Amino acid sequence: MNKHQVNPQDVPMIFWVLLFAILFSQGTWLFLDARKRGANPWVWGLWGCIQCPTPLVVYWLFVCGGLHAIKQFLKWGKS
Repeated sequence: MNKHQVNPQDVPMIFWVLLFAILFSQGTWLFLDARKRGANPWVWGLWGCIQCPTPLVVYWLFVCGGLHAIKQFLKWGKS
């Protein structure tokens, strides 16, 4: 076995607990907010439970209007 390879058993339990808490809370928040906005809550919630932080960034850009805010900021900087 490679000396640099890490087995899941070698990782401290607190890491797994924190990872679960982060993913679960992110998925829950995405689900609730997407349901409020009518934007496929199950898709956002499930995606939020399996990966971090990409779902939050994509959700902010495309559902919450982050892309519009960025465009307005760039337009403001040119004038």
